[in-house]
Amino acid sequence: MGAQLRVYKRRIKSVTATKKITKAMEMIAASRIVKAQRKVAASTPYATELIRAVTAVATGSNTKHPLTTETDNPTRAAVLLITSDRGLAGGYSSNAIKAADQLTARLRGEGKEVDTYIVGRKGVAYYGFRERKVAESWTGFTDSPSYADAKQVAAPLIEAVTKETTEGGVDELHIVFTEFVSMMTQTPVQNRMLPLSLDKAAEETGTKGEILPLFDFEPSAEDVLDALLPRYVESRIYNALLQAAASEHAARRRAMKSATDNAGDLINSLSRLANAARQAEITQEISEIVGGASALADATAGSDK
Repeated sequence: MGAQLRVYKRRIKSVTATKKITKAMEMIAASRIVKAQRKVAASTPYATELIRAVTAVATGSNTKHPLTTETDNPTRAAVLLITSDRGLAGGYSSNAIKAADQLTARLRGEGKEVDTYIVGRKGVAYYGFRERKVAESWTGFTDSPSYADAKQVAAPLIEAVTKETTEGGVDELHIVFTEFVSMMTQTPVQNRMLPLSLDKAAEETGTKGEILPLFDFEPSAEDVLDALLPRYVESRIYNALLQAAASEHAARRRAMKSATDNAGDLINSLSRLANAARQAEITQEISEIVGGASALADATAGSDK
């Protein structure tokens, strides 16, 4: 019985140490969510105004450009998947990967070849384990991305968009990331970045049905779109990276809170079992003492006779 009690005490000590770790991780994730939310809020107006500018240029000119013009028969698409570098975040990365798989299956069903670009070690490991081809990958900054990271990710994607498909270029550019809705809700989304849908852009910027002013473009509308293309892609990727970072922290906080609560429940359960084992041990010792005393009394009474 004493050995069983020691086992319970050892397990309680181990679970208590784990609970301290998960509680600390929960508090760290909670503090980082606020910073990530501020960055998202700061980046959104710039991205919105940039989309508005692209919409104005596309509406005010008849220039055919990869940024706004759809290919008649698209044959190749690029998909950028954003996951996390670290685990312990529940189903955050797996949900984003599942959304990317669904998008890839749909694009291939439409007869398009798909080039996959991945941000985050979890996505890289998933594709590597399944021996799936990845065009390019980036790791090491998913929990706190900077605009420089977004530019690094955007560079090969912009190059692919501006190339002909016969030279390895793509007709469409899609992005899959986890949108931060609230502390309790984070939703994987699939967005087509290029070509830009003017109707969808009008909805995002709140200009649907609005009459845009006429512009004169210097030196030309095509040159303006060429200048806006990298800025547009970089800003959209940066905003997506920030949304994903906030979602990752929120998912990790929720997962660590659940782990902390489960550890507390397990400690309570083990404590009850330990108390029962200790009570049984005490009862057994009392029984042995009483039995020994009774036997001694009987032996003493027999000798007196």
